[in-house]
Amino acid sequence: MKLSGRNAIITGANRGFGFAVAKKFVEEGASVVICGRDPDQVSNAVDTLRKLAFSKHTIIGLPLDVSKEESVKNLIDTAIAKLGRIDIVVNNAGVYGPKGLIEDVDSGEWISAININLFSVFFMCKWILPHMKKNNAGKIINLSGGGATAPLPRISAYAASKAAVVRLTETLAEECREYFIEINAIAPGALNTRLLEEVIESGPDRVGKAFYEKALKQKSEGGTPLDLGASLCVYLASSESNGITGKLISAPWDPWQNLAHYREDLKNTDIYTLRRIVEKDRGKNWET
Repeated sequence: MKLSGRNAIITGANRGFGFAVAKKFVEEGASVVICGRDPDQVSNAVDTLRKLAFSKHTIIGLPLDVSKEESVKNLIDTAIAKLGRIDIVVNNAGVYGPKGLIEDVDSGEWISAININLFSVFFMCKWILPHMKKNNAGKIINLSGGGATAPLPRISAYAASKAAVVRLTETLAEECREYFIEINAIAPGALNTRLLEEVIESGPDRVGKAFYEKALKQKSEGGTPLDLGASLCVYLASSESNGITGKLISAPWDPWQNLAHYREDLKNTDIYTLRRIVEKDRGKNWET
């Protein structure tokens, strides 16, 4: 088992991709603390996970809102008190936020999406890193996605927050390198979860015809399997990925199963990072 004896916190794990990650972690030997905002869904998720776990595993579920700093502090304090040590954090909780042209969306909903997608990651890292630094070890996995690497017209809060998560990931990876804490972001692919249903329910007038039709096609074709991104999370949470930090890795597009062979390349290049493209990168010279 790749995560035997390890302890993890996974946010937004009461359903969808977060639950798939929790399930995979438990199958690989980890004890987990999961959270979500719906108490019934959290309880049901815990019951399902406990059926998978060996008797030595601990499965804990807490209903809370990770966009609130005090809730995050309580989550981390409880997890450390119950498990003694936290080795892994997966910051999965996220929303699309309001959909539509920026002049038409509700400002409060836009800010709320930033709070959930970005501030929750900030709060989790702020309050878990002292614990991990004391242990001189830790793995943090932040959920990003296509919103970080390409414009997403009419879903601007999601796009802005996910790009910010990647740069926060890169920055904290450098801050924590001397403590052997590795922090990466992942793009799990086009998932058929509640977020996809939100897009379809919103309709083409709010999300745009092209994005709406893409969502319909994704739904009919099945999307990226949840298990693929969950397996990437296991890889980044395990010792297999030691030495890999500060990267944005795509579950369906990158050869992540082979990355251990390229640790030096990853350490010494800007591969799998967000960077500004200048004209010379595209074979052009605009100085003359």
